[in-house]
Amino acid sequence: MKIAILSRNTRLYSTQRLVDVARERGHVVRVLDPLRCYVRIAPGNMSIRYKGKALHGIDAVIPRIGVTSTFYGTAVLRQLEMMGVYTPNSSDAVLRARDKLRCLQILSAKGLDMPATVFGDNPDDTADVLAMLGDPPHVIKLNEGSQGTGVVLAEKKSASQSVIEAFRGLYANFLVQEFIGEAKGSDLRCFVVGRKVVAAMQREASPGEFRANLHRGGSASAATLSAEERRIAVQAAAALGLGVAGVDMLRSKRGPLILEVNASPGLEGIEAATGVDVAAAIIGLLEAEAGGVSAKVHRRAQRVV
Repeated sequence: MKIAILSRNTRLYSTQRLVDVARERGHVVRVLDPLRCYVRIAPGNMSIRYKGKALHGIDAVIPRIGVTSTFYGTAVLRQLEMMGVYTPNSSDAVLRARDKLRCLQILSAKGLDMPATVFGDNPDDTADVLAMLGDPPHVIKLNEGSQGTGVVLAEKKSASQSVIEAFRGLYANFLVQEFIGEAKGSDLRCFVVGRKVVAAMQREASPGEFRANLHRGGSASAATLSAEERRIAVQAAAALGLGVAGVDMLRSKRGPLILEVNASPGLEGIEAATGVDVAAAIIGLLEAEAGGVSAKVHRRAQRVV
């Protein structure tokens, strides 16, 4: 197969692992900076170019789209989809996951449990919005933050109001969640590929920190999931339409609670913690879904345009 990886940095661990594994398995791989792709849109004559040359013959694309390039990156991904290229994570699925509020709304509609969440826009409603949530502590999150950035723990109601006022002053979109104290600064990252959890790790926050993200100094170890935790992780990824996803959840008194779903989960932390070749699982999914007959269909679609 001819595989494209949408990534702004070829030196990133996740990108390089996918390249190495794909080449080891005999595939042709190219890393494309989505911001250097540009498209022509016209009825019956769509095309996409990269650094002055037409892109064609691509069988599958793996999106590794960062937060800062969401709009443009998903537009490029959408163009490739319309040209018949297979992707495990569609542009719409990436957008669903990237918007934390939309993600939680979709998951709650599917009956998947999560920390109680509230949001509101008008300052006059702040007190009532917080009353809907309950007593502090409260966790206040930027709607499109990543790797633990833009996440604040407010231990008093006055602190919650102050943080909310600050975020509003920056014209930032945010949500407020209940704090799950029994999690004690740990969470689970479940890596879903296809309809299966292929690896899972438990992350522990560093001393004095409540965020367990590895980018915030947390530590990780392999986790053994219950059947319910595996089921919920797979259901969450499927609800958003993601074939590859990192599903983050907390263990609570009332069962597993979903924190968020990541459409571009990193490979370094989970491969190191578990010893699982997650990159191989992703390439295997592409082989199963875009190989053989499927690949011929994709190529025919490309010839049409």
